[in-house]
Amino acid sequence: MASESGRAAQPVDRGKVKSWLSKVFEFNTAGLNWPRAVAFLDAALVPLFVFWAIGHEVYLLSALFGLLFTALSDPGGGYGHRALSVAAFGLVGAGVTALAFEIGADGWGWMVLAAFAVTLAAGLTVAFGVHRFINAMLLNVWFVVAIGYEFGLHKAVHVTSHIWAQVLAWSGGAALWIVVTFLWWLIRGRTDQSQPFSELPGDNSRRKLTPPLILFAVIRAVVIAGTVALAFGLDLTHGSWIPIAAMISLKPSLEQAALVGAQRLVGTLIGAVVAGLLLLVPTNEHGIRLFAVQQGLEVVALVLLMHGAGIRFWNYGLYSAAIAAGALILVDLPQPSDYAAEGYRLLWTLCGVGCSLIVLLLAGLLAKRTAKARPQPA
Repeated sequence: MASESGRAAQPVDRGKVKSWLSKVFEFNTAGLNWPRAVAFLDAALVPLFVFWAIGHEVYLLSALFGLLFTALSDPGGGYGHRALSVAAFGLVGAGVTALAFEIGADGWGWMVLAAFAVTLAAGLTVAFGVHRFINAMLLNVWFVVAIGYEFGLHKAVHVTSHIWAQVLAWSGGAALWIVVTFLWWLIRGRTDQSQPFSELPGDNSRRKLTPPLILFAVIRAVVIAGTVALAFGLDLTHGSWIPIAAMISLKPSLEQAALVGAQRLVGTLIGAVVAGLLLLVPTNEHGIRLFAVQQGLEVVALVLLMHGAGIRFWNYGLYSAAIAAGALILVDLPQPSDYAAEGYRLLWTLCGVGCSLIVLLLAGLLAKRTAKARPQPA
């Protein structure tokens, strides 16, 4: 009887797994936006060729993220309002960039403290509206990526990076988006334009910070600070992948659906595997061949980010995979690669995703507990 009941339960379990996978990889055809992706690629080619020409590809990551995240933060509307909002975002991003590259080569204690403060502040900006909250989350992701990048650059003795140049590269990426939107505004006859990423919330109405939201912001900050301490305090080989994977995998609010969290987790793992395999290409390469391979991988990373801009609302899991793969390639590209390094990268990614999974489970339990504690309507 026990074996029969076990066999009867198997189809049910398989059905649940298939249903879950179908939801994670469900495609929204209306969410594809290739013109937007091509527009981002056209703009991103500018910093790519500029840094190729001057021979300082080490600043490409800052410029690309400045361009991409500034485009995501664009609220649309009248050009004056758009330019002011985007300029403010770029200015705050420049400050975050300076902080990240300043402490990225210092003691790990400062990195942990700064990661906690920045993540907590980003989580609490939900009080100023959903749109500003999303902008803060973008800068939070960039901060974690930047400290990992600077930590790797500091260990790579053959690479030189200056803080002011990284800030200038980020600011240049943000300014490039302002120029692109200005030209498009003139071409369209100086008419107001809709939000470039219209699917993102544009609500700036303030909301009350409830205890669950505050608690989740604190938990999230603790997790990111903990992964930073684990990666840099123990000086793990390619340990920056732990906080980057944790940050990319974490859903941005307690109220968000579990499906999006699962898509982030799956997407981060896929992106890490893709990045790890691509970073094997320069193994044992030297001289001009290594230089050519590195430039080719920069183009691949750019194309991955372009796909992220185009499929953001087609499938969130694949979007997360594209962004994670592009970011991780650019972060580790200045460092020599070998087969052992790829094992470390994938292992630390699993650790970062695991930390995020624990937080998601805690958030789910907290949400259920909060729902039970609410008084029921008469």
